[in-house]
Amino acid sequence: MKRILFLAMFGLLLTPVAAAAQSALDGTWKVDMNKVDFPKKPAEYLLQNGMYQCKTCVPPVEVKADGTDQAVSGHPYYNSVAIKVVSNSEVEETDKKDGKVVTTSKMMVSGDGKTMTVAFTDSSNTNGAPVTGKGEAMRVGAKPPAGANMISGSWRTTKMENISDNGITWSYKVSGDELTMTTPTGQSYTAKMDGTEAPMKGDPGVTSVSVKKIGNNTIEETDMRNGKVIGVMKATASGNTLSCTYDDKLQGSSMKYTATKQ
Repeated sequence: MKRILFLAMFGLLLTPVAAAAQSALDGTWKVDMNKVDFPKKPAEYLLQNGMYQCKTCVPPVEVKADGTDQAVSGHPYYNSVAIKVVSNSEVEETDKKDGKVVTTSKMMVSGDGKTMTVAFTDSSNTNGAPVTGKGEAMRVGAKPPAGANMISGSWRTTKMENISDNGITWSYKVSGDELTMTTPTGQSYTAKMDGTEAPMKGDPGVTSVSVKKIGNNTIEETDMRNGKVIGVMKATASGNTLSCTYDDKLQGSSMKYTATKQ
């Protein structure tokens, strides 16, 4: 399962303030996983006749499901995919970049075929320990076609749990008209809060960002990959709470979540 959705959704900034004053954004923030409204658009897979397809991956993935590394292109976080069929209801995926394992996931479908659970480790966007966790999705629409593995079909994420802190925690520091963002996984940027484009460091999938104030204690961050907008995040700070929305321009989906100051 490609790039568990919440790993790419964070990043924000606030209005410029006097250098001596503390911004409402300053500090370390952590997503409350009990307050996440996941995207309504489902992920779509097909595993049939020895071939695996991730139809909603960008770009789509289609590889042999024989457990061996299969080359793929166009993905900044990985360039090979291995699909191992454990049973008609369980599949293991291993993604690598330049021969190094960056993501593992185990997808298991319930006996009634209505629920999929996913256990994963993801180091495709970290310079330290991998992000780990579990997720749950519900089947949307028709059952798999005849002869297809039970993971086939459309799945909408309903729950994420036991997510390691390094995947849902980040820090901000406002200094004058600039915002600095850092994460435990090694991403960072310093950007002027006037919409000027600034480089993102440590993230192969986001090469630059722009940040601007759009209201009192409300900010907007635009993520770009080689000049193309791939996501827009808006956040409003109120006390120790940050209310956020993220529009994924690649997937054509959106989500909402709440973070709390640590």
